[in-house]
Amino acid sequence: MRIGIMSDSHGDHMAIEEAVKLAGKVGLWLHAGDCREDARYLQLTAQTKVVGVNGNCDWYGADAEDEALIEAEGHRIFLTHGHLYDVRQGTGLLAKTASANHADIAVYGHTHVADIVPGALYILNPGSVSRPRDEARPSFILMDLMENNLPEIKLIRIQK
Repeated sequence: MRIGIMSDSHGDHMAIEEAVKLAGKVGLWLHAGDCREDARYLQLTAQTKVVGVNGNCDWYGADAEDEALIEAEGHRIFLTHGHLYDVRQGTGLLAKTASANHADIAVYGHTHVADIVPGALYILNPGSVSRPRDEARPSFILMDLMENNLPEIKLIRIQK
């Protein structure tokens, strides 16, 4: 299964559309917050299932969650924005929580800096699809999952 991962879109629908176009066929999208409403727009644009969580810039509503656990192809993904885990200071608390939830993949955003850390627990930050802080180009992740195999992960930089 191919999974698209984006974060920190901040209402930039054109960036979402460009990511969907570049990603091609995706079976599931994960949106790691800031702006939760963009997860709904992503679902309309990609015409596939989207799991989204709150970010620090989101208004909380009845259907809003701060984190999610997703089962896919024999893998367990812990999805959160990251602000509640102080990810700007490191991913230790995030990793501890993801492991406690028996996840083998942790996805977060918040920093606007893309990062892929492989290991027993893969820790993934797609950067920002609209406002990167690590490069001049926005980014997202494509991840291919197959049961009993390690994830295949690729960071995609969007040309402006």
